Amino acid sequence: MNTRNIFRALALGLVLALIGPVAYSAVTFEAPQFAWHQAPHTSAGLAPAPADEPRAVVQVYAARAFAWRGIFSVHTWIVTKPASGDAYTRYDVVGWGGGRVAVNRHGPDAQWYGSAPTLLVDLRGDEAEALLPRIQAAIDGYPFASAYRTWPGPNSNTFVAHIGRSVPELGLDMPANAIGKDYRAWTDPIGAAPSGSGVQISLLGALGVIVAPREGLEINVLGLSAGVDLDPVGLRLPAVGAWRF
Repeated sequence: MNTRNIFRALALGLVLALIGPVAYSAVTFEAPQFAWHQAPHTSAGLAPAPADEPRAVVQVYAARAFAWRGIFSVHTWIVTKPASGDAYTRYDVVGWGGGRVAVNRHGPDAQWYGSAPTLLVDLRGDEAEALLPRIQAAIDGYPFASAYRTWPGPNSNTFVAHIGRSVPELGLDMPANAIGKDYRAWTDPIGAAPSGSGVQISLLGALGVIVAPREGLEINVLGLSAGVDLDPVGLRLPAVGAWRF
């Protein structure tokens, strides 16, 4: 096989790795049966009641985006509670806020317009308490608070990825289908991956690569990310997220 054929085979493999999972997600995606203003935001039962958990808590959630966006991406947010606190504070960015960081728009573990969330991070006790000031500083310093674009960012996932980079002790591993996590300003194309480890090169979130202990190897083309995880071993797939062996 000559060099040209090798590159063709690699290009075809990359296209299949990107398009195949998107097609699978489109076929299996269950469209919501309600309008956005009728969508439920009930608790998923993942955030312990403050009365039952006196320790500090930091949690990061992901849930399928609403309507057709859910084929491609998840929406992520972060919640915090100090030790002996009687309530959580939820932070996320939404499009109708123009990039503004919303506070307590919904409950800490509420369904995202009918989509049940999953936990990406769940820290408690002294470990969580020690990170609260740095998390708050990252929230206050979010650099895209007056801008929002569904694709390729900045959006809700750009916001949470910014916190992950700023506070690597969170151990955040953003899903491959969190479109917007790779958005970086054109003046800052090289830096830490969203986990805060390794290195990322990204051109406005539309083209780039990540090599990091937590994310493994991930390639981003037009906002669709595919790659390989090493710990645990698995695939990182656009639209689908993680595929563990």
